[in-house]
Amino acid sequence: MPIARPAAPVRLDAIELRVLHLPLVSPFATSFGTETVREVIVVRVRTADGDGWGEIVTQQSPLYSSEYTQGAWDVAQRFLAPALLDAAAHALAPEEVAGVLEPFVGHRMVKAGLELAVLDAALRAESRALGEYLGAVVDRIPSGVSVGIQRDPSALVDAVGGYLDEGYVRIKIKIKPGRDIADTAAVRDAFGAIALQVDANSAYTLADADTLAELDRFDLLLIEQPLQKDDIVDHAHLAARLRTPICLDESIVSAKAARDALALRAAAIINIKAGRVGGYLEAVRIHDLCREAGIPVWCGGMLETGIGRAANAALAALPGFTLTGDVSASDRFYSRDIVRDPIVLDGGHVRVPTGPGIGVEIDPVALEDATVARVELRR
Repeated sequence: MPIARPAAPVRLDAIELRVLHLPLVSPFATSFGTETVREVIVVRVRTADGDGWGEIVTQQSPLYSSEYTQGAWDVAQRFLAPALLDAAAHALAPEEVAGVLEPFVGHRMVKAGLELAVLDAALRAESRALGEYLGAVVDRIPSGVSVGIQRDPSALVDAVGGYLDEGYVRIKIKIKPGRDIADTAAVRDAFGAIALQVDANSAYTLADADTLAELDRFDLLLIEQPLQKDDIVDHAHLAARLRTPICLDESIVSAKAARDALALRAAAIINIKAGRVGGYLEAVRIHDLCREAGIPVWCGGMLETGIGRAANAALAALPGFTLTGDVSASDRFYSRDIVRDPIVLDGGHVRVPTGPGIGVEIDPVALEDATVARVELRR
């Protein structure tokens, strides 16, 4: 399902980058660490017809991936933003951004943030919504929530109960060795047949197959990324030993990686994160590939601000996103977002923004208050 109508080219006059520090409403613990403050880079492209906004979803440390904030900050200023400004001396279409940045190896999260900002500017100039452009088929999507590792199983049950009371229709819990079977059992015993899945963030090896097989008894929707991101063959071996479907996250960095994983039967489900794969257009290509292959996909999250959260809602409204994703309400993570009308939960769903571009407006005061570094690059 390729983009039906490309966006018009825009001429970039400047690119502004900001590092933000946003306190989380509660610590978010995974198998690779705990965050209390979200450090993220926001991109603003300036054009003659108005501004566009994007988000670079790196974290402070290279724990989830090899990308991290200061590395992204450097490569964006030194290489990627100047390349875009040079290419857009006359005009640049959003669909051309990936090609301009392709010579620079890796740094997919930076590329995704820059592409989104150009997309937002171009679509705002046309008064066209991102959802319409990508191919959204619904105006609201079911909302799941990702629950970090808690103090103990009892605290996890309390946290999950709170999110169920708020109306979230699917629960994902983070696991790691020693915090897997008991935690999952506690949630399943407490809440019965809720939609439940677990996420290991690459915390296990194939030697842990017996432990992971114990999770089969909990009737989970899926086990997300149990092994390291480059363990595609091992994931295929593990999949053959489990009844629970394996979903890949960190392993899927491009449409080619998705195609290879499916060919090896390493995954029955794929989590699509636009930042991880290099942008929303590559995310659509993975969606199309999986839809053609009959593989369900869902939209993962990276604790995005309202910028990335709105864009994720538009992506998750495509027809192949048949599983509930992690597009939760803004207040799941932030007491104060940087957009004027943050994503909210309504009957277990969130609405897909319909305004021009990403469909949300920046709160300039909140943005300024969260900014710890700023630079503007011009041609």
